[in-house]
Amino acid sequence: MIRKQVGVVLICAALATSACGSGGSGKAGGTSNKEKPKSKEGKTVVTLSLRNSDPFFQVIEKKFEEKYPDIDLQIQSYKQPGEQWGGGDYEKYVKTTNTALLSGKGPDIVELSDLPVDKYVHGKLLVNLNEMFDQDKSLKKDEMNLNILNGLKKKDGGLYTIPTSFYLRTYIGDGDSIKKANVTIDDTNWTWDQFGETARKVREKDGGGGKAKRPVFADDPGVILQEIIMDRYGELVDPATMKAKFDSNSFTDLLKSVKKMYDDKVMTSEIAEGETALFYSAAFLTLQDLVAQPYVLFSNPKLLQKPHAEGKGGIRIIPTDEFGVQANSPVKAEAWTFLSFLYSKDVQSLQDLKGFSLLKEVNDKKLDEIQKQVKAGTFKLPTGKAANVSDEQFNLYKKLIQKADSYSAFDMKVLSVINEESPAYFSGQKPAEEVAKLIQNRVTTYLNE
Repeated sequence: MIRKQVGVVLICAALATSACGSGGSGKAGGTSNKEKPKSKEGKTVVTLSLRNSDPFFQVIEKKFEEKYPDIDLQIQSYKQPGEQWGGGDYEKYVKTTNTALLSGKGPDIVELSDLPVDKYVHGKLLVNLNEMFDQDKSLKKDEMNLNILNGLKKKDGGLYTIPTSFYLRTYIGDGDSIKKANVTIDDTNWTWDQFGETARKVREKDGGGGKAKRPVFADDPGVILQEIIMDRYGELVDPATMKAKFDSNSFTDLLKSVKKMYDDKVMTSEIAEGETALFYSAAFLTLQDLVAQPYVLFSNPKLLQKPHAEGKGGIRIIPTDEFGVQANSPVKAEAWTFLSFLYSKDVQSLQDLKGFSLLKEVNDKKLDEIQKQVKAGTFKLPTGKAANVSDEQFNLYKKLIQKADSYSAFDMKVLSVINEESPAYFSGQKPAEEVAKLIQNRVTTYLNE
């Protein structure tokens, strides 16, 4: 059965924002009154916290210290090799990180993946990295996918986190069915309402002649709801005031519109073995995925931007291993030296780099290699068949990577609350207004902690 599996990590954060005022503004390039910590050898110590012990970063540590022998990078991992995450572990991890950031005594560089970054920014616990990035002459910015970093900037223009690499998310449509329906898709501007209207037209044409109509989409309603909320998260949780607005008419209308698509059989939670929907949401974790995955679904796939809120178009990016610098770190300059090193060719060319590189050359080179394999017939789909990918499609892949810039920060705990409460509405157990009120109350309690 072809079906995207989506899991929501439950995170319980206990960040007391009322105590955040002592965190400092973390002005880029600024220094603390603290003395820089030194190792026994007289090197400046920079600490880096990771969620899990990662051999990839041990390789980076060795390369970094070889290039910068005056810096001793010390990696602190919450989970050691072989340790598994059990019940309650994530809550403890988030609480530990929150406490460290609030005290100003935590690590200099913090992995922020799946952590409540907006809370940290609101509490002035992280350095705005813009100035250091702009002034860093070692970075060849014209060779970088700056669209990714620009996409991560907050509403105030600040850059508080940077990733080592990134994944991409798009929609994949059945190109043959779209052509048959004779519809023109402007995916750079299409909203969720426009997607629904277009998808219905494609479905009607595809199901002509007495043939059973294929569903537009095959996934749980909660997944569709989350994808829409990711685009509109800033409307539902104001990052400036940390106030929730889930008790608004716009949110209850959203719940009702998603449910109607399932009631009308336009979308379905299940799909029969061997059948396909007309559209799929796809996350590409590697360049090989980007080339192969669409052709597993359709012989003539059409890559599309995912539907989005008005004015928020673009190929969605999913950052990997996001890092920030603690506002009270006494070694901000040295911490930035490490973060800048992550964008060197030494790191970005490593075989074990996750996802897509921040360097254009690295991605282009890998795509060129795959293109040669396709032409030689040696690049196989997971089904074992040869991939029939045109040169035009490879050009499209390169443009797609360099244009991706859509990113909406969200709090995983808030999403988990929505994921827990919304099924009661979609199953008909509770009305939309009651579910919205429950979500509003729980999220408000969390945001006020």
